[in-house]
Amino acid sequence: MIIIQILLLAAGLVLLVKGADFFVDGSSSIAVKLKVPSLIIGLTIVAFGTSAPEAAVSIIAGVNGQNDIAMGNVIGSNLFNLLAVIGICAAIRPINIEKSIIAREYPFSMLAVFALIVLSGDLYLGEGKANVLSRSDGIVLLMFFGVFLYSVLSTALDSIKNSPPEENVQPKYTIGKAVIFSILGLAGIIGGGQLVVNSATEIAYAFGISEALVALTIVAVGTSLPELVTSVVAAKKGESDMAVGNVVGSNIFNVFFVLASSSAIHPLNISMENIIDLIILIFVMLLVYIFCITQRKVSRVEGIILASLYAAYMVYIVMR
Repeated sequence: MIIIQILLLAAGLVLLVKGADFFVDGSSSIAVKLKVPSLIIGLTIVAFGTSAPEAAVSIIAGVNGQNDIAMGNVIGSNLFNLLAVIGICAAIRPINIEKSIIAREYPFSMLAVFALIVLSGDLYLGEGKANVLSRSDGIVLLMFFGVFLYSVLSTALDSIKNSPPEENVQPKYTIGKAVIFSILGLAGIIGGGQLVVNSATEIAYAFGISEALVALTIVAVGTSLPELVTSVVAAKKGESDMAVGNVVGSNIFNVFFVLASSSAIHPLNISMENIIDLIILIFVMLLVYIFCITQRKVSRVEGIILASLYAAYMVYIVMR
């Protein structure tokens, strides 16, 4: 049985790698053809596409009352995106950061976590007997998501209108092929992600690991593998805007859509461990922001620091 799960895990990783390759090439071609900046594509199509596994896992877990998996998956995924994904990408090749990321999108992702802490901290705000992310809280978060989408789409439309009539950069594929490759790549990413999560979780349960620990480690990392593979492939292809946009957009999507939808369907109880992890997430976001605003790039050394911090966090939650 374990051997079968290991084989499925390997198959899932192959699907992830090839799917990400197709998805980045297809998305880049669409961006060039429509004269939409790669950053916008990364913040929307790529980010939402690669976050599909998180959405599926957390929403289903929320409906089933599995709060540890629903919350742990999102918090763990966001930490993985910031520390491991950006860290590994920067270690491979320093990442240049666009002004709009520093001034607008990244602060919006920080707002998402602050809003989540405030809305879920009922016990500390004297508004209840337990920390709960209620249905009304979920609706508030979904409204924030609407504001984010409006902002990004407005920027995209302005970019299309103000683009010069001729572009020197030619798309790798025609628009038809680009759409097909994007869809096939996304299917590979989602399918591969699910294979990795399911097989890794089965292996973990076979060794008696708890649900909360599985959520923060195997499930969170597994559902974030699409972001990792897509961003690494994008960074290696010189698409740093798409790599960063993917991470920032995914983190916003995870809170303002995934957790919002989960709690809107079924209220989520928030444990003390969840609050601690959210506070850790805030400090990590501040650290990454400091790295971003220094010379508007994340260097190789900073990337190694971030990846090392993620390894340290893994040790911490296992010991906890």
